[in-house]
Formats: sequence, C-alpha cells, structure tokens
Amino acid sequence: MIGNTIGLAALALGWRRSIWTWPAQFLSGVILVGAYASAHLSGGVGKQLLVIGVALWGWRQWQRGRQQAQDGSIAVRFATWRERGVLLAGTALGTLAVGGLFVAVPELSWNPWPDAYIFVGTLAAMVAQARGLVEFWFAWLLVDIVGVPLAFSSGLAFSGLVYVIYLVLVLWGMRDWWLRSRANTPALEGAAA
Repeated sequence: MIGNTIGLAALALGWRRSIWTWPAQFLSGVILVGAYASAHLSGGVGKQLLVIGVALWGWRQWQRGRQQAQDGSIAVRFATWRERGVLLAGTALGTLAVGGLFVAVPELSWNPWPDAYIFVGTLAAMVAQARGLVEFWFAWLLVDIVGVPLAFSSGLAFSGLVYVIYLVLVLWGMRDWWLRSRANTPALEGAAA
C-alpha cells in the first residue's frame, strides 16, 4: 500500500512537471521490490528494479533540462513521428521479448502476456516522461486499460483501485501537458495571435 501510494504521488508530481517525481518513483520502486520479494514474485521485483533504474535516468534527464520552461519546470512537447515510431516499435518488440521470456520461465509471471505488456508499457511511459513527451500520458493510459481489469480479476483490489486513481490522474495530466505543449508552440508567421 505504501509503495503504491508513493507511486500515485509520483504520477501527480509528474503531472505538475516537478523534478521530485523521480525520487518518488525511485522510493516507490524500492518499497515495491521489498513487497514483491517477500511474496516471491520475481517478475514484479524485476519490473521494479527497472523502474528504479529509469527513475535515476529520468532524474538526470530532468536535471539537465530543468530550465526549459519559463517557470523553471520541464518544457513538454509532442514527440516527432520518428520518436513515436521508435516508442511503438520498441514497445511491441519489447512486449514480444518479455512475454516470450515469461512464457519460457513460468515462475516469472502467472499471466505472461498482460504482465509483459504492462512491464514494457511502463518502461515506454517512463522513457517518454523523462524526455518531456506528451505521449507519455497515452502510454500510461494504454497500460491502465490492461492493468485495471487485470488487477481486479486477480483479486488485487487495492492495486486495482490504485490503477483507477492512476487513470484519473493520467487523464488530467494528459490534458494539462497537451495544453502546455500547445502554449509552447510558436505561432506561424503572419498568423493571428
């Protein structure tokens, strides 16, 4: 519960474009590693170790880009078509690879393909967030579409409830970042202001 609650705080901080989203994600990951390890869920441990690593990288990325927006926060933008293609291809190939691993080593996951999708989707979302891409919210939305029903059908009601709250925060954050990215787009020459 503590790890998931801190994860919610991390998402809310990400919505606000606060650099503190990354230490919160790191702390959530550390706590969840302990929780998954005590439950002997090695797939969950692996996912959280990856979250910890990406949180450290995201912190570094945002430290370097901190002054991009006028208010000292991270400037956000839409990905280029090339970046979108790389994210989609990486997510698809990663899901196939991780799902194949989960099928080959059944003790890593009791539900290989949805777990692989959530695992790789989480990584894709965090990488896009670290780069300040609005698409990070879409990636989280796609993760939640699978994560919410999976958690409830697995008897993990608290996790399911957390995913529902994530979903609401994702929709709010998506709208906010979308509007901010539009505000940062310079008007075309000759266009009415």
